[in-house]
Amino acid sequence: MSIDTSGTIIPLAVQKQRNLPASTAFQWLGQGWRDLWNTPGPSLAYGLAVFIVSLAIVWGLFKLELDYILFPALAGFMVVGPLIAIGLYEKSRAIEAGEPVSLGRMLYVNAASGPQVLFTGAILCLLMLVWMRAAVLIYALFFGLVAFPGLDRIVHMLLTTPEGWGMLVVGTAVGGLFAAFSFAISVFAVPMLLDANIDAFTAMGTSISMVWNNLPVMLTWGAIVLALFLISLATSLIGLIIVFPLLGHATWHAYRAIK
Repeated sequence: MSIDTSGTIIPLAVQKQRNLPASTAFQWLGQGWRDLWNTPGPSLAYGLAVFIVSLAIVWGLFKLELDYILFPALAGFMVVGPLIAIGLYEKSRAIEAGEPVSLGRMLYVNAASGPQVLFTGAILCLLMLVWMRAAVLIYALFFGLVAFPGLDRIVHMLLTTPEGWGMLVVGTAVGGLFAAFSFAISVFAVPMLLDANIDAFTAMGTSISMVWNNLPVMLTWGAIVLALFLISLATSLIGLIIVFPLLGHATWHAYRAIK
């Protein structure tokens, strides 16, 4: 809660309820697109780095015969994505303030909250690991202690067996809960920690409030993020070079609109 100039107590839910139409999410995307091409070199380098690291992780999973966690790992990427994008928020913040932009500034971000950003990152990474573990347990629940058959056979198993259908239903439900929760706590928490000197739990709690009290526009924004991420997957992650910085810049504008 806060107190206005007349001494009236204003609940946090009221403060963060902007009544923005769902179409506003596309305005954020447009603003992110403009930031991307305002001194595009650093943003594209950022996206290229994310693509290379992501490709290396996928290659490592196959090399270590851990391909059974590939899909949960890709889904988990969306959990830690807001943290990785902090440099993109910094660029958009600098453009907004009329300050110079550079790749160095994006890589060495001086967040207002200091080490609270790292604490938030640890929490998000833990959540991603729990999500991945839950996916493995769901597989074991329906198929038992059977070795993962490989990506070439798992689709057939999922679509042609009763166990596969059951796993799809339960996995989708559980994954949806993880996705909704992780999206709510992280989408605005990291931009907030960059912008204000607050603690991690306050930032995550406020992020949940901002999402909950602006559901129409945030559901639209979540759908846009998911669609662009799927496009990136369809291009063998190459699309991340453009998509990741675009979403990072746009998320900053979403935060500023609802803040």
